[in-house]
Amino acid sequence: MKDLTKGKPSRLILAFAIPIFMANILQLTYSIVDTRIVGSYLGENSLAAVGATTTLSNLMIGFLMGLANGFAIITAQKFGARDYAGVKKSFALSIKMGCIIALAITVLCLLFLRQILGFLNVSNDLMGMAVSYIFIIIAGLVATFLYDACAAALRALGDTVTPLVILAVSVCLNMAGDIFFVVVLKAGVAGAAIATVLAQVIAFIVCYVYMVKRYELLRLSQSDLFDSQILRRRMKLCGENCDTVMKMTMLKAGLSMAFMSSLVNIGSLTLQTAINRLGQDIIVAHTAARKISEIFMVMFTVFGQTMATFCGQNIGAGEVARVKKGIKLAIFYTCIWCTMAIIASYTIGPWLVKLVTGTNNPIVIKNATNYLKFDTLFYYVTAVICIVRNAMQGLGEQITPLVSSSLEMVGKIVIAFTLVPLLGYTGVIVAEPIVWFIMVIPLLVKIYTMPVLRKQGHGI
Repeated sequence: MKDLTKGKPSRLILAFAIPIFMANILQLTYSIVDTRIVGSYLGENSLAAVGATTTLSNLMIGFLMGLANGFAIITAQKFGARDYAGVKKSFALSIKMGCIIALAITVLCLLFLRQILGFLNVSNDLMGMAVSYIFIIIAGLVATFLYDACAAALRALGDTVTPLVILAVSVCLNMAGDIFFVVVLKAGVAGAAIATVLAQVIAFIVCYVYMVKRYELLRLSQSDLFDSQILRRRMKLCGENCDTVMKMTMLKAGLSMAFMSSLVNIGSLTLQTAINRLGQDIIVAHTAARKISEIFMVMFTVFGQTMATFCGQNIGAGEVARVKKGIKLAIFYTCIWCTMAIIASYTIGPWLVKLVTGTNNPIVIKNATNYLKFDTLFYYVTAVICIVRNAMQGLGEQITPLVSSSLEMVGKIVIAFTLVPLLGYTGVIVAEPIVWFIMVIPLLVKIYTMPVLRKQGHGI
């Protein structure tokens, strides 16, 4: 465990962020390898089928990851306040409530899968492969949430190394599974999906076994999960409605981050419906561009997750000055990364597209590279958005991040029905920078006026 309320903030933030960065790079490496295997062994048609469903899987997985991270913010706050009974209770509630929500999403999506894909304008030529792939991914959502919840709880206690090691094992198994199911067994895109879900199941099992052996705070018994009376006694009866209050607090934090992620992905999902009308070459180009963008944006996610935990622990301990300094340092570090991403897009962009897709199609390479060259110029705005939005979640402010994400969703929907029909893929390229400038405004206004940050002088 790592206490982020004591010590030099710069050193603590970097030490906390580096394992998260490596974990994200591992995950993205797998994603790229997965894309390359599908593209190389199954062809661009199969890659387009997977790419056409990517925003849907991102929507659901992003929602559950946001839910897990939101629950973990409460765990981090309890840990920072030295409320160890609250740590165990919050983790138990995150498992219970998260599994119920994940199961509900799974059932609903599987029941209406073809209708959803029809809404996404997935063509009849791609529909069969798209269904076989995304059906398996959706069926494994509970396992995906359970791993995310365990990893988020470990990070809430300051342990970012263990999730990294477990993810490394999972990624290796995932890549081996891809080769086995796709190349050896010839299972097609369904094989790639099976490999992904199996890796998530194994990652959860390994993570949970480690947790119960290593951390007593996260060691749950049957009574912790199913007996609220015992949980209340362990909390020493903080009040008549202690259990209800804790559940509402957890749901508020969890659903806030989940919906924040979902609003972003709903906008991307709507934009994907417009992209799917532009033909297979554009679908493949956008799939490649988004995969590379995920690499370029990885540091935003890293320092966003870091700030959620850092601010959660420090606000729980009443360390307002440390919160302010941490936010400024995180923005500074990510802006350095933004400059590196711009340089990469203008120098090795075409090579990265070929690396991801395995294609030499000039239309794919040109469109994906144009996307990267334009969008990376505005990454500095995105860096501020990610840091401030996650910091606010750690500080207990859930409304403004939702407002900001809602603006992104609305902006992408409007562009999908206006600029894309008018400008084609150029409309897609300019979509995100436009909404970034809009959605950063409420975040900056709020962070400078938050009462919790004005206790020791003016806001950030």
